[in-house]
Amino acid sequence: MTSSVIFSFTKSLLFNRCSSSTLRHPLIWNSTAFLATASTSPKINVNVGTIGHIDHGKTTLTSAITRVQAKKGFAKHIKFDEIDKGKEEKKRGITINVAHIGYESPARRYSHTDCPGHSDFIKNMICGTSQMDVAVLVIAATDGVMEQTKEHLILAKQVGVKNMVIFINKADLVEEDVLDLVEIEARELLTIHGFDGDATPVIRGSALAALEGQDISCIERLLEALDSLPEPNRNDKDTFVMPIGSKTAITGRGTVVVGTLERGILKKGDKVEIKGDGQTLQTTASDIHVFGKSVKEVRAGEHCGVLCRGVKAETVKRGMWAGHPGAITITNRVKVELYLLSEAENGRKIGIRTGFTDKMYCSTWDQVGRFDMNNELLMPGEHTSATVLLMKDMPLRKGMPFTLREGSSKTTIARGIISDLEEHVAVEKHNLKKSAEKI
Repeated sequence: MTSSVIFSFTKSLLFNRCSSSTLRHPLIWNSTAFLATASTSPKINVNVGTIGHIDHGKTTLTSAITRVQAKKGFAKHIKFDEIDKGKEEKKRGITINVAHIGYESPARRYSHTDCPGHSDFIKNMICGTSQMDVAVLVIAATDGVMEQTKEHLILAKQVGVKNMVIFINKADLVEEDVLDLVEIEARELLTIHGFDGDATPVIRGSALAALEGQDISCIERLLEALDSLPEPNRNDKDTFVMPIGSKTAITGRGTVVVGTLERGILKKGDKVEIKGDGQTLQTTASDIHVFGKSVKEVRAGEHCGVLCRGVKAETVKRGMWAGHPGAITITNRVKVELYLLSEAENGRKIGIRTGFTDKMYCSTWDQVGRFDMNNELLMPGEHTSATVLLMKDMPLRKGMPFTLREGSSKTTIARGIISDLEEHVAVEKHNLKKSAEKI
């Protein structure tokens, strides 16, 4: 997993969407894609992201926003190929990994997530949406609503995204009546998936034209719409918890873990536990950076990089959580409420039987889980209670949403919520069925 957070130590240590490989020098690493440096101003930080079908213009829109805001002194322009900078991304011309970019408006500071639209890399998109306050749903006027448009909406709703803005892209390529039809379809789709489709702001424009400086009015209207949305609720009273989205090693200093604070306040020098993947690591937050600036503390909702002293990079994985000692509970057995999506919701045509085993996506992690249901058979559109046994202990708490995806079809088939945490169960030789039968 790569990340686009910039992390600078002393003078010139930077990282941008770096891999988990070790940096060769503890203080200097040259990045080819310098991210926008969002100031650590008292403005409220809002986590916003672009979601939608592949090739509908999400990355172009992201780059266009930074270009327009850079002209006003609120960002550093990030070129398209600096966002899609991975080798496979450039080769295929698509976004695979989540990219984090900072910019501001006169009223707010934004941490922007550019989510991948390709179905093969949907788990990276899940990681991105789990950190969003607002999603910008990008729909190409030339195509209208597509399959990934619907799936991204399902995932956004599942992980708790409350606010949505629709950006109808490539508006310069179609007639006005086509734009009207696309807007109607988009509003209906939002309503179907539990959003307020009628009240959702809709922006029409061309991200490419804005990127090329021909017409930036759509970007200005988009920022105005984002500024007008309600401020997100932040829980900075509880103990610090941050799901880890990526990591990178700093030779001789430790490992940088990157994520968005879910709750609490983290101060430089605080003791930190990293839990998940069957592990518990003890460390200290020896430095904290927010888009290239060292800060003394970060609060709930802020996207940051934390230098964890003495932690080896190979021991940290995406999906683990960082938190104050005692703040995180890990287990591999939970009770859940499960809803199997109907065929109309892009779910399965046939039901699943108790003992169904596939990947469960929750927060920033995914694990193979076995679902022992109260019903022998669960049909599409139906709900049941179940007990889930995971391969490894993962960070969990009551009330957390999760998504179940079918590996063979690479589609989201169910969603649910954690209702209770159970005692850890030893899984012998990766055999979930045998371990569940013992229980």
